Amino acid sequence: MFSEFTVSIERALTWFIEHFDGPLWDITVIVLLGTGIFFTLTTSLVQLRLFPQSLREMWFGRSTNGNSLTPFQAFATGLASRVGVGNIGGVATAIAIGGEGAVFWMWVTALIGMSSAFAESSLAQLFKVKDVDGTTRGGPAYYITQGLKSPWLAVCFTLALIFTFGFAFNAVQANAIVEATSNAWHWQSHYVGIGLVILTGLIIFGGVKRIGQVSARIVPMMALFYLIIAVIILGMNIHMVPTVISRIIQSAFNFDAMAGGMFGAIFSKAMLMGIKRGLFSNEAGMGSAPNAAASADVKHPASQGLIQMLGVFVDTIVVCSCTAIIILLSDNYGGESLKSISLTQRALQYHVGDFGLHFLAFILLLFAFSSVIGNYAYAESNVRFIKNRPLVVLIFRLFVLFFVYFGAVNSGNIVWNFADTVMAIMALINLFSIVLLSPIVWLLLKDYQSQLKAGKEPVFNIENYPQLIKRGVKDDIWK
Repeated sequence: MFSEFTVSIERALTWFIEHFDGPLWDITVIVLLGTGIFFTLTTSLVQLRLFPQSLREMWFGRSTNGNSLTPFQAFATGLASRVGVGNIGGVATAIAIGGEGAVFWMWVTALIGMSSAFAESSLAQLFKVKDVDGTTRGGPAYYITQGLKSPWLAVCFTLALIFTFGFAFNAVQANAIVEATSNAWHWQSHYVGIGLVILTGLIIFGGVKRIGQVSARIVPMMALFYLIIAVIILGMNIHMVPTVISRIIQSAFNFDAMAGGMFGAIFSKAMLMGIKRGLFSNEAGMGSAPNAAASADVKHPASQGLIQMLGVFVDTIVVCSCTAIIILLSDNYGGESLKSISLTQRALQYHVGDFGLHFLAFILLLFAFSSVIGNYAYAESNVRFIKNRPLVVLIFRLFVLFFVYFGAVNSGNIVWNFADTVMAIMALINLFSIVLLSPIVWLLLKDYQSQLKAGKEPVFNIENYPQLIKRGVKDDIWK
């Protein structure tokens, strides 16, 4: 009975992917880049001007007097979802299919996407709501409902996010864990799937507060371990790094290999794969990180916008670059026969021997499992937006556990393609919404910068902006 249900789900997903993936991504690439450029220009390069301030906001945002997540915990939860398979398997897939130049377009996606991340997370903070226990929650579903007065669009986004993060992305993470542990230790997918279901269940039934606490512990540790091994490899091959970077930049503008689809004559495979996997990894503008950003207790909405902007930088410019250079310094890339986790594992094995194979399997358990935690936190907030009832949340949790198992025992192609398709739907809705709400983003940034220039700690007072109360901002939070 259970196996028949799994087969039915697989057939339904295959049909969905075949009919919607191509057209959706043709549109998503244009909208994603356009929105990032729009916010980069209209905020006067906020990702560069206020980058040092984002570091200060994150560093000093560690304590709070309420039940909400601290700014650092919200940052860690957002980073937990960003830093994962996209940094390891996603980078490898981009290079294998799109070539070395795909890395450059991942960088571009991140750098211009930092401004979109600032916009969406600042809006999430502004329009957040307070629960009866004193915690806060929010995200695109809330600023679409209150700011745009469009409940139907908010429900559409919410459903897209639930499918993307609650189901598809968690299936991808589980699939990656199976691939890595199978390569290193020959673990069977069935047993790995059962183990992941048990561990995930223990975490998600602990609540969002515990999710933030676990993420705050796991993310720094896993990032540190991975970066240490990357720095060691870079140090061993430092004389070759400039050549690798030069090859990345030169290949980025090689339009000999064109992509397919509606805009195949405009985009190269390097550009398409770089943008596609860049979005999967850093999620800038997708509407995911704002759900964690809204849970933080900060004095100004723009503060958490800066912190989440920093998460995009760390994810792509730091961690993804490390993975890319490790792969490009090896001698076993350049074809689609070896890609995803296996390509990165083989590259580490080339540099540091069999230790690299086992090391990455262990690190990936931390990367991917922490991503499952962060993904669930996003999805649960949106389930509660639609129907905040214990039974509904329980059913959702059971489906999350099913898709964790589904991803563990099925092929990588179907789970990756499913994730790509629903991710595009979610991103398009959110990008459209934040552009319409851009005047509020500019207002928040102006208020923050004016206080900063005056030598004050930025504190947002809603009484100075009565027009925002009319737009649905809760005055009891920002007085």
